[in-house]
Amino acid sequence: MTQTAKAQADSLRWASIAAAITFVALLVAAGVRAAPGVLIMPLELHFGWDRATISLTAAIGIFLYGLVGPFAAALMQSFGIRRTMMAGLTLMAAATFASQWMSESWQYLITWGVFSGIGSGAIASVLGAAVVNRWFAKRQGLVMGILTASTATGALVFLPLLAWLTEGGEWRPVVRVVSFACLALVPLVALLMPERPADVGVTRFGETENAADPSATKRAPSPAIAITALVGASRSPTFWLLIGTFFVCGLTTNGLVGTHMIAFCGDHGIPPVAAAGLLTTMGFFDLIGTSMSGWLTDRYDPRRLLFIYYCLRGLSLVALPFIDFGALSLGAFAIFYGLDWIATVPPTVALANRTFGERDAPIIFGWIVVGHQIGAAVAAFGAGLVRQETGSYSPAFIAAGIFAVLASFVVLKLPAVRHSIDDEPGMPGLQAA
Repeated sequence: MTQTAKAQADSLRWASIAAAITFVALLVAAGVRAAPGVLIMPLELHFGWDRATISLTAAIGIFLYGLVGPFAAALMQSFGIRRTMMAGLTLMAAATFASQWMSESWQYLITWGVFSGIGSGAIASVLGAAVVNRWFAKRQGLVMGILTASTATGALVFLPLLAWLTEGGEWRPVVRVVSFACLALVPLVALLMPERPADVGVTRFGETENAADPSATKRAPSPAIAITALVGASRSPTFWLLIGTFFVCGLTTNGLVGTHMIAFCGDHGIPPVAAAGLLTTMGFFDLIGTSMSGWLTDRYDPRRLLFIYYCLRGLSLVALPFIDFGALSLGAFAIFYGLDWIATVPPTVALANRTFGERDAPIIFGWIVVGHQIGAAVAAFGAGLVRQETGSYSPAFIAAGIFAVLASFVVLKLPAVRHSIDDEPGMPGLQAA
């Protein structure tokens, strides 16, 4: 083996370790964010809280999950990826564990809405973007697709177990399982997660030894980095188009389906375990779809991919309230919708990288995720309110589907861009491709 081949093999090995640990952390964080959807009916039964009150906590958690993202990305550049991950996991573990003694709805809001939302915001899509940019010079779309798919895998792993634990109206076992899963990851990250390639004597995978590492410049610890990046990005129309379309992405995924699908199925006589199995099927197919989306993003125009994803997702959501909720029709929906659940992330990250540069893109993508989570929070609370006022989730699903179809045409307005190395760091590169 030549020296160059050995160096590339070492780079791939260490990059794979970093990506694997990140995948597991994102998987557990996804389990935390999925748990409120399982808890809706048990909490309603045990405490007598109404659907809108419970949905509000889910909405606040989702919103903070997004809002913390850009600040977490800034901390990853200055404080370190490993330390930021450990802090987020510890906060999630403590908040969810404390919630087992709650007796009032405001306590649920504080533990699962505020503190769990903040903790999970440090273990979010921005973490995947930061790790991909720091460890991979090639195959970024594919790796981002795999890491993004961990959200679906989180549903695949956790939801059937969590739904089974709620049989008989129990809710505390769900809290304990989620809390211990977060806590168990802290020592794993502390011992095995390398901070950056140079610390283990390698370069980014696919990069020559004399190439510049976008993470090499260490910044002073300051949340102002996130604000500075936002000010620079806000001058670009691409930034606002990406935020707007990602708002719709959140509106049509974790805020609506992720939070309310089990309760929606319950309205049609489907028990929680079976409904969780439906979400698990979606998660399995999203694992395939999002990974494939990353592969496609490395090869095709991300804008055209986003057009297809949003259009198909919208049509499936509009059709859902009109099916018979039998095993065959629900299975078909789970496969069709699941393949497209969060396939939008790799193309969106690619557009952010090409527009804003690899150093600042994780922070700016964090702000784009804020748009996603605002949309998700609107859907989480709004769908619960619609169900409470009308007795049906159907209007919420139809409206979300229409927004997705509209978003599919908006993405075609995004300019084709590539980032130029001559652009000033921190400023958007807006050269036409």
